[in-house]
Amino acid sequence: MLEPPELPEEQLRACLRDAYGFEPATLAFLPLGADTSTAVYRAVAPDGEASFIKLRRGAFNGVSVAFPRWLSDRGMETIIPPLPTTAGQLWTQLGPFTVVRYPFVAGADAYGTPLSERQWHSFGAAVRQLHSATPPAALGQAIRHETYGDEARRQVRALLAQLPAPPDAIAARAAVGLQAHRETILALVERAETLARRLRDDARPTVICHGDLHAGNLLIDAEGHLYLVDWDTLIRAPRERDLMFIGGGQGFVGVSPDEETRLFYAGYGPAQLDQVALAYYRYERIVQDIAAFGEELILGGAGGADREQSLRYLMANFAPGGTIAIATGADAAR
Repeated sequence: MLEPPELPEEQLRACLRDAYGFEPATLAFLPLGADTSTAVYRAVAPDGEASFIKLRRGAFNGVSVAFPRWLSDRGMETIIPPLPTTAGQLWTQLGPFTVVRYPFVAGADAYGTPLSERQWHSFGAAVRQLHSATPPAALGQAIRHETYGDEARRQVRALLAQLPAPPDAIAARAAVGLQAHRETILALVERAETLARRLRDDARPTVICHGDLHAGNLLIDAEGHLYLVDWDTLIRAPRERDLMFIGGGQGFVGVSPDEETRLFYAGYGPAQLDQVALAYYRYERIVQDIAAFGEELILGGAGGADREQSLRYLMANFAPGGTIAIATGADAAR
């Protein structure tokens, strides 16, 4: 979210005081991320202790903070663990928002910071550690399972069937762009649907996946340590749910898709990928982007300053060498 939510600062300060016993001397909104349901702040106590405050509007599953905390407690160093409230909970409520507090780690994401060879290896090793995790039954059962649902595909079909009158200039540009790529989009939807049927009919082994391992969810601190952040999409699925991001045009800078793959798997280890699952997840990710950004830009007219960024993200899928070109090229080669 690039603009602060409609939430008086004093209410957030009171929430932090009452739930965490934490009274910040300064509280600053951070314009970060593409998720318009999430707002983040940097809060600094009088003694200099800094915290990262995350506000999530809408659906929230506590396992998205409990599971990474469990990983951290068992020595996974690429996790920034949530901090407990004074009552020992890992989150609290503030009106429509779920509030989570973390230690503040200053750094940059992998959209703008090229990963070194060592960091690529650390990234691969961390994902392998995640995919090998076996949490206690109660924690594992709280993680949602992959269903290969068609919600995003239905949304995209409905959007293209009747593009409404755009509410503003950015929406108009989005509508023109989608209309120009209409046949490509519908082909993506149909291919994702075909592959989803195959995966539903022929069950694959599953692991616990982060679910959203694009470059924006890797944080690199000043010492070069790497962290996996934003666990809201945690899911039990075939491991290709995570691995489709590697070499898939998901924002990593400074390396080609082939180099991404080589460097990552040097840390992850040998992996015989299921090419059907890999193709499905790459197509479905694009379809989900079109559904989400279409809802925000054309149907909802929401987002404020986020709208221009959302339009760039949406149209980047269609760029030469972008996610669509990579997905279709790999699928055709398969």
